[in-house]
Amino acid sequence: MAPAMLTGFLPLCVCLLLTPGFAEAGKLLVVPMHGSHWFTMRSVVEKLVHRGHEVVVVMPEVSWHVGKSFNFTMKTYSTFYTLEDLNQQFRIFSDAQWKDQGQSIVSVLLSPPTGRLFEYYFSHCRSLFNDTKLVKYLEENSFDAVFLDPFDMCGLIVAKYFSLPSVVFTRGVFCHYFEEGTQCPSPPSYVPRILSAFPDAMTFGERVWNHIFHLEEHLLCHYFIKNVLEFASELLHKTVTAYDLFSHTSIWLLRSDFVVEYPKPVMPNVIFIGGINCHQGKPLSKVSHLSFSILRTSWLWT
Repeated sequence: MAPAMLTGFLPLCVCLLLTPGFAEAGKLLVVPMHGSHWFTMRSVVEKLVHRGHEVVVVMPEVSWHVGKSFNFTMKTYSTFYTLEDLNQQFRIFSDAQWKDQGQSIVSVLLSPPTGRLFEYYFSHCRSLFNDTKLVKYLEENSFDAVFLDPFDMCGLIVAKYFSLPSVVFTRGVFCHYFEEGTQCPSPPSYVPRILSAFPDAMTFGERVWNHIFHLEEHLLCHYFIKNVLEFASELLHKTVTAYDLFSHTSIWLLRSDFVVEYPKPVMPNVIFIGGINCHQGKPLSKVSHLSFSILRTSWLWT
């Protein structure tokens, strides 16, 4: 008797789920990183809006490449620096990187130009939560999830504070926090560290250096995000570690492709979505075969 009732009940459930009106769009809180990171993320946000989701984007009022949009709600908060200050610090940072190339990830993160620039980035979350009107608005609106870029870690703190599921949208994460947060195995003997420039088939010497780089990350990367963790601990009234923030993530969307990454296992909630890591390219101008032949001949004789 029970199987017959179950057989008749399942088609009814399927019909109810597929009937328009029973499926509702979600309400999404977006905490992105401005600058070039926003280029790619905005295309995804606009696609979500097109599919009927209600989207609220929270950004600092001083930012790069963030314009107003009529497709979604934009909420901003004040910062202690101006756009001129931000541009100046980025110029100093970029000049330092060109002068001293080939540094390890730890050397890059702990250099004075990097520290001053990221001081601006890591101040975003304190500025956001200092805006009591904005925080009240976020509390009163029941969001279904947070869509975030983890670069400045503010989105991770927002998701933790409001106890919301989070979807991370990123190309990668500094230091070892991705592996720890996702619990993905990444043995230093086989998986080169970021910016190490080692091949996936390392020599014994390269493996030794890779272990050293990995140890440097565990010893020193904590100091790079120290101010962020102190603020998160102050906000949540308990000691907060990087693992606490990154492990709270529900889904990881990586703007990369599995075939261009170092071979390593990933967890089921890690999804590679390569191909949208830049602006949509314009079509190449048409070049005739004759023009190409002339160019090739000229190059051969020069």
